[in-house]
Formats: sequence, structure tokens, C-alpha cells
Amino acid sequence: MSTLGNIIWIVFGGILIAIEYVVASITLMITIIGIPFGLQSLKLAELALFPFGRKIVHNTTSSGCISTLMNIIWFFVGGLPIALTHLVFGLLFYITIIGIPFGNQHFKLMKLAFVPFGKRIEKI
Repeated sequence: MSTLGNIIWIVFGGILIAIEYVVASITLMITIIGIPFGLQSLKLAELALFPFGRKIVHNTTSSGCISTLMNIIWFFVGGLPIALTHLVFGLLFYITIIGIPFGNQHFKLMKLAFVPFGKRIEKI
């Protein structure tokens, strides 16, 4: 089921979201300071390309204080607009019964967009 969901997701906009995250990542990685944020944007691109059959888990080996500080910076610099965009798309998908699984994937992306540092993506 997750393969079919991923195919439908890619055809109806998932590829565009992933491309946007990759372009943002490349733009962030041009500067030395933006490299950690660019890596997190690549993490979002990976989940945006194939969201079905994956889950977000807390990385137990993360450096707590640094990841918290980076999440605060991420939230104010770019995380909030990204998360609000996924919230709007998730709510729009929830209008129809057929769109509920896709709305769930946008909410999953929204959760990662809030605090990407200290998280990793695993296959279910």
C-alpha cells in the first residue's frame, strides 16, 4: 500500500515539494554557516519524496543542547513558514475523504519542519 501511496504522492506534487527542498538545501549549503540547515532541508526532501511507509523518530544519540539551539534558529528562520504551508495543505486534503492519507503525510512533514535537528527518518 505504501508503494501505491508514494506513486500517487509523487505524481500529484510530491516531486515538486522534494525539488523545492533540494534547491533550498543547495542554496543554504553555499554558505558555510548554512550547511547544517541545508542537511536538514535534504532530510525534508527525502521525506517529501517518499512519505508513505516512513516515520520520524527521535535520535537518541543527538547532542541535546546543540540540536535544541539549532531547532530554535531553524524555527524562526524558516521552519515556521514551512510548517504552516504543510498545515494548510494538510487541512485542504482533509476536506475530502480520499485526501486524508495525503493530509496525514503533510502533517508528518509539518512535524519534521518544526524541529528537524535530533530527528531521523526510518522505514516502518
